[in-house]
Amino acid sequence: MTLVDTHCHLDYQQFDSDREQVIARAREMGIERIVVPGTDLVSSRRAVALAENYEWIYAAVGVHPNSTAEFGAKELEELRELARSPKVVAIGEIGIDLYWKTVPLEQQAQAFRAQLALAAEFEKPVIVHDREAHSEVMAVLRAPRQAPPAGVILHSFSGDQGMAEQALALGFYLGVDGPLTYKKNDGLRTIFAAVPLDRILVETDAPYLTPQARRGARNEPAFVKFVVEKLAEVRGMAVEAVASATTENAARVFQWKPIQ
Repeated sequence: MTLVDTHCHLDYQQFDSDREQVIARAREMGIERIVVPGTDLVSSRRAVALAENYEWIYAAVGVHPNSTAEFGAKELEELRELARSPKVVAIGEIGIDLYWKTVPLEQQAQAFRAQLALAAEFEKPVIVHDREAHSEVMAVLRAPRQAPPAGVILHSFSGDQGMAEQALALGFYLGVDGPLTYKKNDGLRTIFAAVPLDRILVETDAPYLTPQARRGARNEPAFVKFVVEKLAEVRGMAVEAVASATTENAARVFQWKPIQ
């Protein structure tokens, strides 16, 4: 059984003391690829450096909405340079966050649109962050020529059934992680029981959103197995079938080449 973690902040300081061991455990668990998304310019540079050190680790580069207060032409140009690395498979983590309210909505939306255009320029998919901003995110993505043709991934999907249907109608992918396993999240499980399997990507968002089976511990890529197991359970499928399908989905959207 092979698995893919399509969203893991493996560059973060929470992994500084044992990153090699975390990577080794991921391999032992059958994780064949990991995508490390940037959340600002510093973490985007770290993600690219990490990806360039491991054949099976990939990077996404982008500025998270809560880091867009100073976003402008200079920051966009640096992202453009980073995106030229052959190990960069997406632009992200980008989007809108109305939970923390640290950056005005219009500034977030402006940075979001600029990075969507960058993704279209490089023919890469985008990894979208949406926290308490469902209508605002979808308004941007539904606008003419905003959603990049290479694909849109709604990371850690937390919308309702209506939003899921809108996203699927637009051809988007839905990312699912630890919250699927939480005891009081029946609504999310209902949604993912019905989402077409070819539109689901599994992820950890490590070191955050640890699955229920390891709740209270730091999350890590190996724990994506708990997400796949729960997804298989709610869909009434074999774990191996869900693992295979979601691995194929990741290969399709990220367009990575076979590992030699």
